[in-house]
Amino acid sequence: MTQENSSVSIRSVSIVNLGCAKNQVDAEYLIRLLEDEGYLYTDDQSAADAIIVNSCGFIQPAKEESISVTMELKARYPEKRIVLAGCLAQRYADTMVLPEADAVAGNRDLQAVIQVLRELENGGRPVRILPDAAREIRRDLLLTSKGTAYVKVAEGCDNRCSYCAIPLIRGSVISRGMEDILKEIKDLLSRGIFEINLVAQDLASYGRDRGGQELPELLRRISALSGDFWVRLLYIHPDRFPEEILPVMQKDPRILPYFDIPFQHASADILSRMGRRGTAETYLKLISRIRSILPEAVFRTTILLGFPGETSRQRREVEDFLKAGRFLWAGFFVYSPEEDTPAARYAGTPQARWSRYRAAAWKPRLELLQTEISREVLAGFIGKPMRLLVDEPVKGEDLALARGYIHAPEVDGSVVLHGEGLSAGDLLEAQITACNGIDLEALALLR
Repeated sequence: MTQENSSVSIRSVSIVNLGCAKNQVDAEYLIRLLEDEGYLYTDDQSAADAIIVNSCGFIQPAKEESISVTMELKARYPEKRIVLAGCLAQRYADTMVLPEADAVAGNRDLQAVIQVLRELENGGRPVRILPDAAREIRRDLLLTSKGTAYVKVAEGCDNRCSYCAIPLIRGSVISRGMEDILKEIKDLLSRGIFEINLVAQDLASYGRDRGGQELPELLRRISALSGDFWVRLLYIHPDRFPEEILPVMQKDPRILPYFDIPFQHASADILSRMGRRGTAETYLKLISRIRSILPEAVFRTTILLGFPGETSRQRREVEDFLKAGRFLWAGFFVYSPEEDTPAARYAGTPQARWSRYRAAAWKPRLELLQTEISREVLAGFIGKPMRLLVDEPVKGEDLALARGYIHAPEVDGSVVLHGEGLSAGDLLEAQITACNGIDLEALALLR
């Protein structure tokens, strides 16, 4: 990226956020940082002088989406400056050739975005990948639905799964200070936020860089806070699952019995080559222990199909694992070879390509099985009360889309809630009346 731009005045900036909840938190931090530096944030791309693409670089489809969005924005707004930021930018800044991007800024320190905006104004085409840096965590505008927020407790990952590029992108684990996290949660609660979603690449690694596993103590400290709120834990690696959190959750129902645990596979051989220590047997025992302490526990997992050398027998092991685990939610992904990861060394063999081909054909079968399991689990809620958080009222109708403790934002099913005068952010008791596919129906009780 050496071609020079002409100088330009940049006063208003818009952000297109792609990828996971961790990226969304970065975007929220970035909005405040932009405003502190004198820029006006707008969600109207057509009114912005510059557009930041907060990209994802986790797997190949995410990379392709990030590049496609960047190219589409430049084609639609050729006069605007397009900044490629986020994970894709962090990983490929020195090797990527993308003329549609007027600047590239990494995500290890969001100050890089401010630097490239300044240089763009002076006619440059800058690339800025700054080293890791501590920064004060402040947010005003949240990009979530009303009443909910994500709180990032750590950055980076040390698990080193053989297929995963996250450590290459985000670096090793850096945990936030517990007091900083508690301060942010208190601030969010004071602003009317009800649902706090704790996120990290792996919550089980929180505090590991300081020599310990600190998630149980963090939850105890959160539990000591007064008030009416939910805390949801998103993404806990099964091989380091901190079972000390279970008594804390048992004592405080505000910490929801919702477990996002990416088991990834069921074959002992595949798991071992993935760099994981568990087996289907040990994982099912973990699920059983959790359910024995928290009978209302629900589980979300992800399954990675088509890992190099995967056989039909190993795919059937996954099928058996789904039947035994009875997860409420599960996502299925076909392995994407990522350069510079250990698994990439044998991803290009004919056997490995055949594994991915067969996995893509097998994926719909597992998705259908999981849909049946989800329906069976959801049917168990019919006739029962459930506290719901309203996400979005349906205009012109006495109903809204809502979520209960069994639904994480954006990734799970929802509840079609019947009731009058419903508004986003409302909390109310409801009676579950039906199950339609993977969505529930409910009737709001008198408030």
